[in-house]
Amino acid sequence: MGASYYQFCPVAKAMELLDERWTLLIIRELLSGSERFNEVRRGVPRMSPTLLSKRLNQLVRAGVVEKRVDGNDVRYVLTAAGEELRPVVDALAVWGVRWVGELGDRDLDPRLLMWDMRRNVDCGAVPDGRTVVLFTFPDVAAARERHWWLVLTPGGADVCDVDPGFEVSVTVTGELRQMVLIWRGDVGWRDALRAGAVETRGPEALRRALPGWFSLSPFADVPRPDREAIR
Repeated sequence: MGASYYQFCPVAKAMELLDERWTLLIIRELLSGSERFNEVRRGVPRMSPTLLSKRLNQLVRAGVVEKRVDGNDVRYVLTAAGEELRPVVDALAVWGVRWVGELGDRDLDPRLLMWDMRRNVDCGAVPDGRTVVLFTFPDVAAARERHWWLVLTPGGADVCDVDPGFEVSVTVTGELRQMVLIWRGDVGWRDALRAGAVETRGPEALRRALPGWFSLSPFADVPRPDREAIR
């Protein structure tokens, strides 16, 4: 638990647990379906493994998460108390979309973007067999984070930061910021393509179908206020 506010107020007592750095983001990952340590870590790629382990253990002790061990398989599953945080996390996300529009360059993480896209693949829309989408971000400074492969099948999806060796079906090239804006719902796929902000290469039928393979961020449809009009 974090430092006490020494208040009987239930908001204060809840925040003693929840306002420590990364804690709510870990809960966000668990609510999104991650259960194993490495799955959670891929959703918080800038968090150290040591701190992640510490936070998970704190949540287990607080009764928010249950640690289930079956041999070498260890899973972290939200308890009823943890599941009750879903509307809290959703409300924070909606508020963040509506009122916190500024994205700094350091907020743009290709690892989180690809992980989020991977878990929001519409498997029913993906062609039969294996479809490989290569995302290239020329503006990303770290060469090892410039290219990402999403391997899609009707049964699921995987993301690779190293060439998996399969034939690429479609290549998507654009600045990381532009792809994040598309994913957040700030810019439409087709608008970005028409403007040349994002380019695709591959068979025309696959290029046309590609936007439909992904369900955007769950909060992409949240209405944005006219912040300039409000000021």
